[in-house]
Amino acid sequence: MTSLITIIYNAIISILPAYIANATPTIFGGGTPLDLGKKLPDGRRIFGDHKTIRGLISGIICGTLTGILIPFLDSNISLYQSIIRACLLSIGTHIGDLFGSFIKRRLDLKPGQGAPVLDQLGFLVFALLITYPFYPIGIYEIFFLIILTAIAHPTTNLIAYILGIKDRPY
Repeated sequence: MTSLITIIYNAIISILPAYIANATPTIFGGGTPLDLGKKLPDGRRIFGDHKTIRGLISGIICGTLTGILIPFLDSNISLYQSIIRACLLSIGTHIGDLFGSFIKRRLDLKPGQGAPVLDQLGFLVFALLITYPFYPIGIYEIFFLIILTAIAHPTTNLIAYILGIKDRPY
C-alpha cells in the first residue's frame, strides 16, 4: 500500500506544474489571440480566439513558478531542477493545448467546442513527451496521471463553469 501511495504522490508532484500551466489561462487569459486572427489557406483560423498571448505567457510563468514549491513537497528534488522541469512541463502543456486547438479548427469544431481526448489528455501527453527525455517518470505514474487527468479535467472545467470562470462546462 505504501508503494501505491508513493506512486500516486510522486505522480501528482511531478505533473503539478503542468496542471497549473493548463488552468492559468482560464483565470489570466483573454486579450489578443495568439494567431492574431490569421487563417490558413483552408480558410480556418490557426488556433482561434480562446488561445491568447496573455494566456500562453501567464500559463508558462505560473506553471514554472510552481516549480519553486516542489522541493518543499519532495526534498530529493533541487530547486534548480524543479524550476527547469516545471518550465518544460509548462511549455509542453501549451504546445499540447495549441496542437489540440489546431486539430479542432481543422475538424471544423467551433471555438470552445469540446473534443474529449484532445481537450483532456493532449496537454498531458505533450507535457510528458517534452520532459520525459530529461526527467523520466515510471509507467505506473504515467498510467495514474492519464486516469487522474481524464477525471479531473472535466470536473475542474465544470467547477470553473459553475463559479463563472468559464463560459462553457467543458
